[in-house]
This record gives sequence, structure tokens and C-alpha cells, in this order.
Amino acid sequence: MTRGAELRARSLPTKIIVYLVLIVLSGLFLMPLVWTISTSLKINERTMQLPPEWIPRWPVQVPAKAAHRINGRWVIDPLSDKKPKKVFRATDDSGAVLRVAELAQTAGAKVVAILEPQNRAGQVLELTLDRKTETGEIVARFEPVLEPHLRWRNYRDAVTYRSKELGYIPMLRQARNTIYLAALSVTGTVVSNSLIAYAFARLRWRGRDVLFALTLATMMVPFPVTMVAVFSVFKELGWIGSFRPLWVPAWFGSAFNIFLLRQFFLTIPRDLSDAAAIDGCTELQIFRHIILPLSKPALAVVGLFHFMYVWNDFLGPLIYLTDERMFTLSLGLQAYQSQHGGTEWSMLMAASMIVITPLILLFFLTQRTFIQGVRLTGLKG
Repeated sequence: MTRGAELRARSLPTKIIVYLVLIVLSGLFLMPLVWTISTSLKINERTMQLPPEWIPRWPVQVPAKAAHRINGRWVIDPLSDKKPKKVFRATDDSGAVLRVAELAQTAGAKVVAILEPQNRAGQVLELTLDRKTETGEIVARFEPVLEPHLRWRNYRDAVTYRSKELGYIPMLRQARNTIYLAALSVTGTVVSNSLIAYAFARLRWRGRDVLFALTLATMMVPFPVTMVAVFSVFKELGWIGSFRPLWVPAWFGSAFNIFLLRQFFLTIPRDLSDAAAIDGCTELQIFRHIILPLSKPALAVVGLFHFMYVWNDFLGPLIYLTDERMFTLSLGLQAYQSQHGGTEWSMLMAASMIVITPLILLFFLTQRTFIQGVRLTGLKG
């Protein structure tokens, strides 16, 4: 065996361990998404079960043809079309009196069902006998018999959902508002940040490095520090209650995107710009015809990052939008959560999946360009 083959044989177990660790970590990161999908396919009564259910299930419903009327009560036999062998009176842990049909003579758990309007009508129940009282009454535990079931209609209902507090939730209109804001913001981000980054990376002027350092320093100032001051400015301009505070700032650049594009522009050979300048091109022509075509991966990364930011932004619309007709998707999701208890979590999770699905699809469609842009950005300082 050659030395190269021997080294590869020794490194194989290490690679296997690394791959297994990566697979386990990937599974952990995917657990919230899997739980969201699972909850979105459940009935609301099963969303808070303990221990948690990863596979959506719901109680088995009994067909009407299996019902029999015994002693003035409708009793269900889910196992056969024959009449139940015995009908007896029992109470569950809550003290509710149930009239149930015994379907088996064996001790322990028995599958029974009842059809009474006040007692879990139409459900198949699993009965476990606990004890008999002195009067001969049977005390039992009742749990519904469950079967796997995916409730796809939750996604349809989420689009036409009607909140108790806010009424009908117009998800389609909120999606249109979000797409409108994302289009304006992404366009402004790509145009403004590319121009500023080009000036920092390719032009020589006095104070360039100092101003670039100050630009990066603004990244250390959190938004809550400037939130009140920025809100006051927009209030003086009369922009509160409109979309302008959410997309106009994108046309003035941001420190992170400027840094990202500047690092990419530095990797482009300067000889290309010098050759174009010798041919009589202005700086704007060099930027448009040479720099931008070569920077498509980096521009795609900046555009994708900002699109995800606008799509998921909750605080901005919450502060500046006052008309419900202008709400975005992230702000509209709040309406699915009841302010007085009783939140329909299955509807909320279904609506959340509808909101994040475009981002997942966008990432997979632009995955190659995105990875290429991240890989090439920052190779040169």
C-alpha cells in the first residue's frame, strides 16, 4: 500500500465521524421546522399534548351505520356490525357518567364507543377498568383511540382565517404589501450599496479609509438606541402610517452590505478598470459595464439577505404602520394569536409555514449563486 493510500485509509474513520456529527447537528437545527410542519397538520385539540406528538393524530370517528340503539341510548360498535354484548354504566376520572358498550370479555383495556351529545359524541374510546364501587358502579379511565391523520385543510383555512378579535385576516393582501416593500427595498439596497462600495474600493480620495472605518462603526450601534430619534424624523416628515419609512432608508446604504460588496470589488483585478479608462470610459461606465457584471454573485447575496430581512421584519411595520390594510405578513401573523387565550396553534403554524415557504424555495433556487458569492467575498482585504 502506498503512503497516500495509507493516509486516506487512516483519515476515513475521522471523516465518517465528522459526517455523522454534521448529520446529527443538522437534524437538531431542523427540529423546529419539523415541529412547525407537524403542528400545522394537527387538529387544535392535539397541539399541546404531552408527551409531544411528532406524527399528527386525531380521534377515530365512528361511522353512523355502526350505531345501535340500546336502552334509549345510541351506542357505537366500531369493530363489527353486531350488537354490543353488554351495556353498563361507568364514570371517568372527572366524574362524568357514561353509558358504554362492552365489546370484549377480557380484562384490562377494551375498545368501546359512545354516542351521546354531552359525552364525546362519535369518538372511539379506550376503556381501562379501575375498580367497582360498593353500589356496583364501574370507575374507568377513558382515552380516545387515535390514528395518524394529516389535516391539510389547515393551510386552506389559514388563508381564510377569521380571528375572534380582528375578524377576517387578509393574508393575500398582506403578501402583496410585503412583496411591494421587498421589491423597493431590495432594489434600493443593491443600487445604493454597490455605488458606495465601489467608491470605497476602487476610487482614491482623501479621508476614504477614515470614513469607511466610521461606516463600519455604525454596525455597533443597535437599532433600539436610534429607534426613537428615527421615528421622530419620520414623524416630522409626515411619513408615519405609510410604507416610506420601511423602504426609503434602503436607498441610503447599510454598513454590512457596503462592507460585503467592498470586499468583493477588491478581488476584481484593477487592470480591467485601467484598460477601460485608457479606452475613454468614465468611472460610471466602468462601474456599469465591468464591475457590476463581474459582481453578480455578491449582488445576489446582498439582495437575498435584504429580501429575507424585509420579509421577516416585524418591528418596523409594528412601529410605522397604523392601517390594517397596509399590514405585512410578519405583522399579520400576530392576528392568529388570540390576545385573550384560546390560540388556535394549528392555524398559526399553518400560516407560519405559508410565510416561510417562499424563503425556503428562494434559497434553494439561488443556492449556487448564494454560496459562490459568500465564498468569493472577502478574499482580499
